[in-house]
Amino acid sequence: MSQNNMSESLNIEIVYALPHEQTLLRMQVPVGCTVTAAIQMSGILNKYPAIDLAVNKLGIFGKLVKPDTILREQDRIEIYRPLLADPKEIRRQRTQAGKVIKKGGGEISV
Repeated sequence: MSQNNMSESLNIEIVYALPHEQTLLRMQVPVGCTVTAAIQMSGILNKYPAIDLAVNKLGIFGKLVKPDTILREQDRIEIYRPLLADPKEIRRQRTQAGKVIKKGGGEISV
């Protein structure tokens, strides 16, 4: 690939994981491409119709980003699934139920 072609496109990855299935797509996108545009170009929305870009959070290498973030060379877009349960709510329910919670090797009765 010539230097001129390299400056016109970026090599990126898009990842999405379910409990028993992970997808990693490698692709080239034009310079100036946004996270949303790359996801749409990738075809991953057809493979996983449950992905809703208005709901799912997006990240690049574990850092949350906005959908209109401009991509850079070697970026890895991560599409996050919504949590099934809020961890704070689960802890609150356990506390109200008077369950024993293990912390740091010891048990604390609440």
